[in-house]
Amino acid sequence: MARAAQRSGRAARPSVWLAGREPRRSGRGGGQPSGLDRERITEVTVRLLDAEGLARFSMRRLAAELNVTAMSVYWYVDTKDDLLELALDAAFGELALPGPEDDADWRGQLRALAREYRGLLARHPWLSPLAGSFLNIGPNALAFSGAVQHIIRRTGLPEQGVTGAIAAVFQFVYGFGTIEGHFLDRVAGTGLTPDEYHRHAMSAVTESPDASEVIQESTRIMEARGGDTVEEMMERDFAFALDLLVAGIEAMVARSGG
Repeated sequence: MARAAQRSGRAARPSVWLAGREPRRSGRGGGQPSGLDRERITEVTVRLLDAEGLARFSMRRLAAELNVTAMSVYWYVDTKDDLLELALDAAFGELALPGPEDDADWRGQLRALAREYRGLLARHPWLSPLAGSFLNIGPNALAFSGAVQHIIRRTGLPEQGVTGAIAAVFQFVYGFGTIEGHFLDRVAGTGLTPDEYHRHAMSAVTESPDASEVIQESTRIMEARGGDTVEEMMERDFAFALDLLVAGIEAMVARSGG
């Protein structure tokens, strides 16, 4: 991207949200296509990413879905990265956020927002690599960040502990949701249910002598945890991990005299 910018004599642009760009009026692709706008292009991009994944996504594939030429899309975005950033922020718009005046208990709000973020990552496996690649300064991503900060500030943690608490909770959720999303995506490609896939994988791995000891210990741990289905097991792990994090925040607040 940087090399392309240097060849064109332009500085690299860090985010589509800093561009302030209007749809192109001349140049690529001839006349402006009718019935097309950024919102529709972004909506179809999200749908394609959900259906086919990030690796298979291309501007040509998008254009075919929109029934326009690939060059027509460039009326509305400069690059594929711009479009992916728009799709990423559109996905963040699915999150149900507490209002700025909502003064409900921070613990319940934190758990609810963590579950929202986990669900988003699990529904859209393509989201996690993009969230780690862009600045996330679109309106929906900023609203999410603002809600997170508002909740953590209400915990009573000292100012210098706010960013650490955000990292502890939401980097955990990012990792958990990313793995869950990849698992569900992999399962979908097999034609099995998550429970069938899990049973098949556990049965296969126990046949490896090198893995048997670890798997036996893992089996005992999973039985102690409980849960008859993969969904129940994931839910119990997620809920317990959140409880640990909330308890940690409470302990740090008490330690600081908050």
